[in-house]
Amino acid sequence: MFKSIAFLGIVCVLLFVLNVVIGSVWIPLNELMEIVFGASEDRVWTNIVLHYRLPRAVAAVLAGASLSLSGLYMQTFFRNPLAGPYVLGVSAGASLGVAVVVLGSSLFVVLGLPILSGVSVTLGAILGSFIVFLVVIYFSTKVADHTSLLIIGLMFSSATSALVSVMQYFSNPEDIQSYLLWTFGDLGSVTVGELTIMVPLILVGWGASIFLLKPLNIYLIGNAYAKNAGLNIQRSKYAIICVTALLSGTVTAYCGPIAFIGLAGPHVARMILDSSDHKKLIPYSAVMGAVILLFCDMVSRLPGLPQSLPLNAITSLLGGPLVIYLIVKKKNIQNGF
Repeated sequence: MFKSIAFLGIVCVLLFVLNVVIGSVWIPLNELMEIVFGASEDRVWTNIVLHYRLPRAVAAVLAGASLSLSGLYMQTFFRNPLAGPYVLGVSAGASLGVAVVVLGSSLFVVLGLPILSGVSVTLGAILGSFIVFLVVIYFSTKVADHTSLLIIGLMFSSATSALVSVMQYFSNPEDIQSYLLWTFGDLGSVTVGELTIMVPLILVGWGASIFLLKPLNIYLIGNAYAKNAGLNIQRSKYAIICVTALLSGTVTAYCGPIAFIGLAGPHVARMILDSSDHKKLIPYSAVMGAVILLFCDMVSRLPGLPQSLPLNAITSLLGGPLVIYLIVKKKNIQNGF
């Protein structure tokens, strides 16, 4: 297991370096080292690396690992292989918050309210995800079983999507286009200043994951056995929901709704390790998510060309066949839950 994580970690580092080096402008490896150590005299390349590519690569690692961990927690919590980081409706809440800011920008201008596009979009996403998170926490105190909470989360997602559709119907084409661009997912919009907020939030979520090791393993044997094992079901439920909402909500606020990583990362990790032990799955899923997103982001930028493709399209196009292959090879993934 240690060799597998070490190998995956080396792959992650190589992809991180390639992510910084490759793009519309190729930067030699020796020049990259000089830029990192402050010895480069090329201001253009220095600006590209320090203000665009390094923040983008760091955001890819943070987002990929966080979404993969969120997906792992939700799949184990609901004991459902189709669960992902967005089943609680937190991402949908972020989308609604961004829709209010972007699609309602014309109304805000008429009312004389100032709109700062980048900051406002991020604040809208954070506020939307936080409100939905509070609602989910409230309903989690009203239902006893996980399936009911799963259905409530899916209903919230459907309701918020419907509200966004109504807002799109009454919006002008320019605002709809801006909103659609946000839904594609974008790591390149993350700035160094935003990373100073994003990194601490993500680290808090990762640190809290250490305390979820035992509850997640016990959840696999069922609620009745978990109670007999001395697990505080209610407290564990709140902890898992809070960590998942923190990780997935933070990523969605700064990078947009990135699809597939939260669903695929844990499945790939579980099938390669052939284990349900979360002491192994948590670190492996995190690194696997970072590797997948780094690779997908590199492909989406079409190295050597000035254009780029939507990140969400690449994650689904490249990851879908991989997961199908692993599922067919494994024959039955339900055995892992």
